[in-house]
Amino acid sequence: KAIAEAMAHAGAKVVISSRKADACDDVARAICDAGGEAVAIPCNVSDLSEVNGLVDRTLAHWGRVDILVCNAAVNPHFGSSQEISESAFDKIMDTNVKNVLWLCRAVIPQMAERMDGAVIIVSSIAGLKGTRRLGAYALSKAADMQLARNLAVEWGHRNVRVNCIAPGLVRTDFARALWEDEANRARALAAYPLGRLGEPEDIAGTAVFLASRAGSWMTGQTLVVDGGTSAAAGDYS
Repeated sequence: KAIAEAMAHAGAKVVISSRKADACDDVARAICDAGGEAVAIPCNVSDLSEVNGLVDRTLAHWGRVDILVCNAAVNPHFGSSQEISESAFDKIMDTNVKNVLWLCRAVIPQMAERMDGAVIIVSSIAGLKGTRRLGAYALSKAADMQLARNLAVEWGHRNVRVNCIAPGLVRTDFARALWEDEANRARALAAYPLGRLGEPEDIAGTAVFLASRAGSWMTGQTLVVDGGTSAAAGDYS
């Protein structure tokens, strides 16, 4: 939501997409009420036909896609990667990696035709180091960083830029189980030099930068936005 609002505030025409149609409608309506331009197009990214339909409907509505933000993610398993079920592992890798690739494959070619485009994949600092509780999720987020590097090299000659954002612990609904847990929150705060958790707006500003002309010579990179925890000696995980 925060990324979509920030993009709209910067002048982008935005498509809001997730599995929940009501949530998409609410965000799109709020953007329009604030003077922006947005439309809701629900999509289950685990269904390739819906992904292709999302892209087709977006092109029909706005005419082109200049910026793609891949922010869908799941993590049904907290614990050792040695204990995860096959179904949970497949769900993590399908949603967090494979479906990102499918969405990029559907969108990037029309960017390449125009010799301009920006793709932003939301990864995580979990992909930068080992963790006792987020093993499979961390693996998927490390794969997202490599996917950005690969796509950046494959499409750079067509001026399509692909970058990642690796947030630390941000107060989102997705991470609620982590930041609402008092012990985990205290442990995280002790390891964050800035002394606070991230807010969605902290990530939104980074996404706008990567999508803008200010980031036009950056591709294949992962921007870490984590309150300094990855630079500190503390153990976030």
